[in-house]
Amino acid sequence: MYATQAMTHLVPLAEELDKNKVTPGVLGFIVFAALAVGVWLLMKSMNRHMGRVDFEEAPEASGDAEGVGVGASASDPAKRK
Repeated sequence: MYATQAMTHLVPLAEELDKNKVTPGVLGFIVFAALAVGVWLLMKSMNRHMGRVDFEEAPEASGDAEGVGVGASASDPAKRK
């Protein structure tokens, strides 16, 4: 209810603006610059974390399950005894 009343007080202010000359202004630039800095920091952090990741897989232990190879499931009828 209070938000509706606040918006009705702001409507007359919007009618006074020249609709052909409205620009984002300083506030728009500050918001855009803050978003750009935030994205840059996130990308820098992601690159640092991705550099620390070890992509080598550990060797599989032999003799875990008889007759079941890589990519075959235990419920595969072709691999059952």
